[in-house]
Amino acid sequence: MSIVAKETIEVIAQSIGINNLSDDAALSLAPDVEYRMREIMQEAIKCMRHSRRTILTTDDVDGALNLRNVEPVYGFTSGGPLQFKRAIGHRGLFYIDDRDVDLKEVIEAPLPKAPLDTGVACHWLAIEGVQPAIPENAPVGVIAAPSNGNTYEQKDELPVDIKLPVKHVLSRELQLYFDKISELTLRKSDSALFKEALVSLATDSGLHPLVPYFTFFVADEVSRGLNDYSLLFALMRVVWSLLQNPHIHIEPYLHQLMPSVVTCLVSKKLGNRIADNHWELRDFTAKLVALICKRFGHVYNTLQTRLTKTLLNALLDPKRALTQHYGAIQGLAALGPNVVRLLILPNLEPYLRLLEPELLLEKQKNEMKRYEAWRVYGALLRAAGQGIYERLKIFPPLPSPPGHTIWKSKEKVVTAVPNKRKASMEPLEDEPALKKIATDGPIGSSASVTTLASSGENDAGQPSSSEKKTGNRVGKDGQKLKKSAILNQIWKDDLNSGHTLVTLLELLGEGILSFIPSPEMSLFL
Repeated sequence: MSIVAKETIEVIAQSIGINNLSDDAALSLAPDVEYRMREIMQEAIKCMRHSRRTILTTDDVDGALNLRNVEPVYGFTSGGPLQFKRAIGHRGLFYIDDRDVDLKEVIEAPLPKAPLDTGVACHWLAIEGVQPAIPENAPVGVIAAPSNGNTYEQKDELPVDIKLPVKHVLSRELQLYFDKISELTLRKSDSALFKEALVSLATDSGLHPLVPYFTFFVADEVSRGLNDYSLLFALMRVVWSLLQNPHIHIEPYLHQLMPSVVTCLVSKKLGNRIADNHWELRDFTAKLVALICKRFGHVYNTLQTRLTKTLLNALLDPKRALTQHYGAIQGLAALGPNVVRLLILPNLEPYLRLLEPELLLEKQKNEMKRYEAWRVYGALLRAAGQGIYERLKIFPPLPSPPGHTIWKSKEKVVTAVPNKRKASMEPLEDEPALKKIATDGPIGSSASVTTLASSGENDAGQPSSSEKKTGNRVGKDGQKLKKSAILNQIWKDDLNSGHTLVTLLELLGEGILSFIPSPEMSLFL
């Protein structure tokens, strides 16, 4: 029994003009039609599988017809699903309802609108918090939100759907946490609980929603509390802890934090009492500035450039107070030896000429001003010394200064001293052959060397004293050549460290020598 009904064969025969097809012929053709249909569908399934698909399409059927050299089905495809209708008078017969299209209507129909070209246009949403009045931005009156809805209609334009900013909602726990941290910072910054709070700020992972609140809190309190030293120090410690937290992203709020941090570094007056150690606050803030530039300098390329420009202007302005100069020097020094070499050292000589009258008792009678000047001088000395020290560390290690010659056995260490009696060496005759371990300096005494060598030359086959003298001379000459090569490398370096050291020695005196390691010191001196 074929799945193709006899009536289907009769309808197809009538569609091609055969009206008198007998029932026997229709019944004979039905199995053959079924076989051909199955064959085509099997080929179509093969095409589908080779295309790595799981849904059979009309393209697969067309491919199967091509493989069987059968004329393909002509026509056009429809984007929607095919709609089948039941044939009247035939319960199991269906057909597709194809609508007849009049070509005249198709030709005379108006053309559709051309699609818009795809493009990208940039415009400013806000500039420093102010929305520019440009056609791309919604009018300011729209943002105020109409009372009766969220749709705003402009004149001769399409309506604009405005989505108002969502109010930032904090959980009750975060609100209590922020209030407690604020209270400890303002009133109990010396307590042990505040130290634990700083640890929590540096380690907790759920504090990111509070970052804008802490940023505003720090900026507001710094602007109002420049006379409160303990409050300023506590606020800088809060900023330090926030920067140490790896779970929060503080980069979007750096533009709000940096003015407060720089204020605590180069402000004229921090604190209201003489006992307030604002020098310590400036030193801590300098480290904080260096940390910010180290962590976020690659994200904001102009961060360190703008910061160094601000600090350099504060340093070179003679109208600024000495406390501001101190903060600028500490901030520049914290940014690294390259900043010191490029910005501080070229301006060291003219600045010291201006600072010198403030250091002398004869010219500056105010003890506080003189103390501030000496603090600035110490900051300059430390910055220059650390800069030259970091520069000398990149050179190859230099040999140590000459020391005493020593002889080493398995059990005893004996220093070779001239004019020592030979009898003092007799206890060593029963020991194994000695191995000479000499320092970078020359041999202390040729007589004692000869004595010790002759006592063991028969057993160990050691070289004679003349050979040792020749070897010592060659080693000494080679050592001198090595020192000379290293010294030439230093003086030929791009940074000209030798001339820099001489200049610093002339400007700052012998205090700069304490920053130079002893091997390099021996060469320069």
